[in-house]
Formats: sequence, C-alpha cells, structure tokens
Amino acid sequence: MNESIAYLGLLADEEIELDSAALMLSALDHEGIDVEPYLELLRGIGKAIDAERSGAGDDELQSGEAQGALLARVIGTQFGFAGDSESYDAPLNADMVRVLDRRLGLPVSLSILYVAAARRAGWRSHALNTPGHVLVSIGPEDAPAIIDPFRRGALVQAEQLSELLTRAAISGPQAQSAVEPMSNRMTLVRLLLNQATRAEDAGDTWRACTIYERMTVVAPEHDAGWWALARLQLVHGEVEAARASLCAMLEISRDPERRRYVAAALSQLSGQSQA
Repeated sequence: MNESIAYLGLLADEEIELDSAALMLSALDHEGIDVEPYLELLRGIGKAIDAERSGAGDDELQSGEAQGALLARVIGTQFGFAGDSESYDAPLNADMVRVLDRRLGLPVSLSILYVAAARRAGWRSHALNTPGHVLVSIGPEDAPAIIDPFRRGALVQAEQLSELLTRAAISGPQAQSAVEPMSNRMTLVRLLLNQATRAEDAGDTWRACTIYERMTVVAPEHDAGWWALARLQLVHGEVEAARASLCAMLEISRDPERRRYVAAALSQLSGQSQA
C-alpha cells in the first residue's frame, strides 16, 4: 500500500499539495475508496473562494486579515468545517477522509485545508509550529495574520497567541520557533504523528508502526520517524527490520550525538543477534 504514496517522498517540498497529499495518506486506511468525490469537494472549496474573491475585488484582499476572513466565510461558514471539541482525541479527526465526511477535525487537519485553499487562491500561507494547537499564517510576509481553523478560521489576536504559548510553558527564544512556518513535509508528519500517538495510547502498536512506516515514506529525511519505527519493530520482535530502520536513520542523521546513540543501538542489536 505504501507504494501509492511513494511519490510524496520524491517531490520537492514546495511541490506537495497539502490537502490532496493528506487525502492520499488517509485513503490507505479505506481500501477501495473512490477519492474523486473528495477531490471534487476540495475543488468546490476553491471555486467558492474564487466566487467570493470576484465579489470583493482583489484590492480589498491585500491584507492577511481580509484573506483570512474570506477563508473563514467559505471554509468555516459556507462549508461548515470546525474543530471537534466534543471528541477531540478520536482518531477520525486526523483521518482526512473522515474530516471531509464529517466537516470536523483537529487543528492540524483543518489547517491543511486552509493552507492549501489559500495557496490555490495565490495567497501566501503556512501551517505554524505552534505547540498542541496548529494555527495558520496568511498574508504578506511582512504583515501576516494568524487564524485558527479549529475555530472556523477566527482571527488570532496577539494576546491569544501569547496565552497559548504560556499554557505550553514556552517563552523567550523558544517562542519564536513555536510560531515558525512548518514545511509541507513537516505538516504531514505532524498529522501522522497525531495518528501514531493516538494508536499507541490505545495500545495498538501495530497500527502505530504502520503510521510510522508512512512517515518514513513521506519524509525519509525525518530521522525521528525512523527511530520511532525501529522502537516499535523491536516491540514486535522484528529485529532485522529494526536494524534496517536504524541504518536508514544513521545514513541521514548529521548530528554527532544522535549518530553515536544510533550506532550504540545497532551495536546492542548485533550483540543480541550473536547471543
């Protein structure tokens, strides 16, 4: 099944279309599903945005706040996408097929919809690396607005962002990195990490292992994915598979301390094989 998403690992980051990529990842869990109606829904969002733009005029849509407000009207109000606060931890909130079915999701899954739609409209937009609650930046690089797709695209004021970072115990230099844009790949990794974490919390290590495998396909240079995959492969007694994952991690990691750590783990595995 991973062959169907192998192309994502080969694309340059800027070539990844976030919403369709997330949909392809989700389709792996829905055997035989026809994704065309879901792609048509995504196209429908784009058409609705274009209709709103033609009514407003591009001169009125120069600011991030105006662009964000238009997305909120279309995605949050017209199409009814919102955060699932009642069953927040349900795995289906990180499953793009089910997000599109239910019009409910997690901050990261909803952010993917907003960012992809904004970019198709020709606007600058990114998912932000905010802790515990992904937000979206939109608008000119020198004065972007921040919106919250979980709250139907509501504008995030400076004090609200500060409160979010305070709750996460982040301040000083760390606060800046917490609101940095994520790459397309890392946005998909964060979506997959939500799925893997929920699977492990539920005791389904096989499911979590499957998700980490997908992570290594989509983001082969993300070494944390390889480490998590090796850890679960060892839980399942798959020593050779774990060794292969650690070797892959060793190839891509440039951090000396991490390389020593991986080398020590490989050495330990070799000792176990010889015992």
